Amino acid sequence: MPRRTATMLASTLILIALLCAGVFITVPYAEMSPGPTVNTLGDHDGEPVLQIDGRKTYATSGHLNMTTVRVTSADYRMNLVEAVYGWLAHDNKIVPHDTLYPDGKTEEQSTQENAEEFSQSQESAKVAALKALDVPVQSWVIVSTVLKDSPAEGKLHAGDVIKAVDGTTVKKPEDVAELVTKHKAGEDVDFTIVPAAEQAAAEKEQRATTKTDKVTITTTNSDDTGENRAIVGISAGTDHTFPFTIDIKLADVGGPSAGLMFALGIYDKLTPGSLTGGSFVAGTGTIDDAGKVGPIGGIEMKTVGAREKGAQYFLTPADNCAAAADDTPKGLTLVKVNTIDDALGALKDIRGGDTADLPKCSTK
Repeated sequence: MPRRTATMLASTLILIALLCAGVFITVPYAEMSPGPTVNTLGDHDGEPVLQIDGRKTYATSGHLNMTTVRVTSADYRMNLVEAVYGWLAHDNKIVPHDTLYPDGKTEEQSTQENAEEFSQSQESAKVAALKALDVPVQSWVIVSTVLKDSPAEGKLHAGDVIKAVDGTTVKKPEDVAELVTKHKAGEDVDFTIVPAAEQAAAEKEQRATTKTDKVTITTTNSDDTGENRAIVGISAGTDHTFPFTIDIKLADVGGPSAGLMFALGIYDKLTPGSLTGGSFVAGTGTIDDAGKVGPIGGIEMKTVGAREKGAQYFLTPADNCAAAADDTPKGLTLVKVNTIDDALGALKDIRGGDTADLPKCSTK
């Protein structure tokens, strides 16, 4: 056999062997890619994404699209060939598996966590939108979760309203931890609460709650620190009563990153005219009750997904601006926002055609 032919044959066999090995060698990586994008002003799976009852709504136009990222499942084991292909692909991102599923978190645990964050983002979006419209929203501090085998188990329950701790009125969730940690482990702390059942009944009957209970709990020492930090084993959160019904219908989506776009969609439906002026606007960002917009993950994939659907403008959390601007899809304008008011101001400029002074993202 001629030397050249033998060399080519050997090279081919080595390449085939390497490819075969690459298929069977797994690597500890996962893949992120552009996911679906949904117009919060439109329908999804045959029903409106935003459904509002008990308040006059108005016709809308254009798009206010929330964006998503698609990720590989927790139990999927990527092979070397797939990882290399993903690294070379422009629109995908290969990240360490633990980035998406830290501490051996299962897909079920991740899904549950994402569902809880998604639910909370919907509540905050409603509050932020109504506050921007000067519509009153009643809020109170509640018990969000009770840890198993903690001092609070069986004494406090999820949904209980926390009125006071040691006689001091509680105004925000952070107050609870601050008041509890004034104690040393082993000391008693007194909670004044409205039981969850009483609160639910009062809301249903549209009456003020009157029944309160006093619950005394002996604190214990936190296991996550070497200090003598007193805890009772609960996490506190915020619940709200809205003056009318707002339902967000969107299945198979998790995480908190659609908060801003939900808030803007609600605002648009409750005000005359169109926020977008008919333009295709997409975006992302968490939102809190005060309307502050926070950063999210996977910004590069979200801008790609939005542009592929036809978006002209992308509302971008300020903290994500540099990463997004580093590789902006052609034809997409990145608009920097810190708050819902920033977003509303930008939309006013967009629908008025006055886009020269929009606060655009830069790599700096």
